[in-house]
Amino acid sequence: MASAVRAGRRLRQAVEGGELAGLAAGLRAELEAALASEGALVPFSLLRRLHAALREAGSPLYLHELLEGSEIDLPEVPVPPRNPELVARLERIKAKLANEEYRRMTRNITGQEMNGTLAEFGRQVRSVKAVVITIFNFIVTVVAAFACTYLGSQYVFAETAAGHLSLFLCPQHVLSAVIVASVVGLAELYVMVRTLEGDLGKL
Repeated sequence: MASAVRAGRRLRQAVEGGELAGLAAGLRAELEAALASEGALVPFSLLRRLHAALREAGSPLYLHELLEGSEIDLPEVPVPPRNPELVARLERIKAKLANEEYRRMTRNITGQEMNGTLAEFGRQVRSVKAVVITIFNFIVTVVAAFACTYLGSQYVFAETAAGHLSLFLCPQHVLSAVIVASVVGLAELYVMVRTLEGDLGKL
């Protein structure tokens, strides 16, 4: 807390030039001693006494005029030394927080890359699975159509098949089964192509 004023040129002139000659000798002596001290520091208590003496003497001088150019002396606040153990602990905490922040950032980046890779792999697997199922469905449908037509034609061409040595060697059964299976296969192929075009368009 400030308790003194560093005297300026105006206060020095008043003390040394005899402008305060009408004041008590003791007060002038204290002012001269304060100006002669290191830093020319004048205590606030001495300034209050000077102000009261000027008013009592009816002097035309005012204290604020005498303090023109003076500065309040602010003492330096002593900085206590830092505890080495506390400083070391703070450094460890800062390093720990920095490492945790770095791990959090890298974990998010790694997770995003892994999620992106897994998502892309999942899309590829689903696409391949859809193609395999479509092809398998095509084969099963054609084979089923051939088998059903071949077995069903036994009742249609029963009288013709009677003259053959074996029912399974009847050309009419085979021909009708091939025709039906071809028609079904073409229809299934058309649907499969349209489905594959739609899946490829989504990729």
